[in-house]
Amino acid sequence: MIETRLLHYFLAIAREENITKAAETLYVTQSTLSKQMMDLEKQLGKQLFIRGKRKLTLTEEGLFLRDRAREIMLLLDNTEEAFHTDTKELSGSIAIGCGETVAMDSIAQIFSEFHAQHPHVKIHLHNGDADTVLGRLNKGLIDMGLLLGPIRQEKYDYLNIHQKDIYGLLIPKDCELAAQEIINIDQLKTLPVLLAEQTFSGHQELEWFGADYSVMNVVGTYNLIYNATFLVEHGVGYALCLDRLVNTEGRNLTFRRIVPELSVELYMVTKKYQAFSPAVKMFLDELRRRVAIQA
Repeated sequence: MIETRLLHYFLAIAREENITKAAETLYVTQSTLSKQMMDLEKQLGKQLFIRGKRKLTLTEEGLFLRDRAREIMLLLDNTEEAFHTDTKELSGSIAIGCGETVAMDSIAQIFSEFHAQHPHVKIHLHNGDADTVLGRLNKGLIDMGLLLGPIRQEKYDYLNIHQKDIYGLLIPKDCELAAQEIINIDQLKTLPVLLAEQTFSGHQELEWFGADYSVMNVVGTYNLIYNATFLVEHGVGYALCLDRLVNTEGRNLTFRRIVPELSVELYMVTKKYQAFSPAVKMFLDELRRRVAIQA
C-alpha cells in the first residue's frame, strides 16, 4: 500500500517538475526525496518520471498516478475537515458538481443566505457534463451534482428542484434563420446542428422532448457550449443548447426557442446511503426546505 506521504511528495515533484525545488517546498533533502521516488517506482514497478537535465517529465503512468493521487488527497482532506467541524460553529465545505445551467443562480442564492449564517462553510464548484459530474460523485470527490433529468439510476437519490431548462438554437445574427422569432421542431431535421456530446453519444436522449437526433444533420459536437459559439459564428452549424447560457451581446449570435417547447427538469443528485458532513447535511436540509416551499 502506498503511503500518503509518498503521494504528497510525488505531487510536489509533479507540480515543480524539479527535484530540488520540490525538496525545498517539502523541507526535505534532495537525496532523501530522490530515494523516496525511486522506492515508489520500484514499489509500483513502473517508471513515473523522465529525468531530463533541467526538469522531470511525467510518463504516462506518472500522469495516471498524478490524477489518482490528487483525488486521494482531496478525499483525505475532505474527510479530515468533516471530523474537525466545531459543534458550536458550523464549518467545512460543500462540493457541488454541475453542468451548464442557469439554475445555478437559484442554488447560488440559497448558498449565499446559508453562508451568511455559517460564514466558515466554503463551497467548491466543479463544472462538467453529466458523465464527469457522476464520475466525481461516485468517487466521493463531490457531495452532490446538479443535473438535467431524467437520469435515473437506483444508486442515486434525486431531488427535483422544480426548475426547468429550455432548449433552443444558437444561430448567427446575420443568417436567414434569424428572421424567424421561433424555430419549429421539424426544422431540426434539415438544419446543420451542433449537439452536446452527451446527447450525441446517447447518454441524454432527445426523445425526452420529442426530437430524434438520428434523423438530424449533426455536423459536430461540443462538451461545454462556450467554444461551440465560435463554430456557430463561423457558420459551421447551429448549436442546440439551453437558453440564457450564452451572452450574445456584441457578438454575431442570437438565440431562438423551439416550438413545441423542448425543456428538461433539473435534479440535485446524491449517492444513496451517503454519510454527509454536518455542513453538507445542513445545506441539503435547507435545499429540501426551499424546494418544498416552491412545489
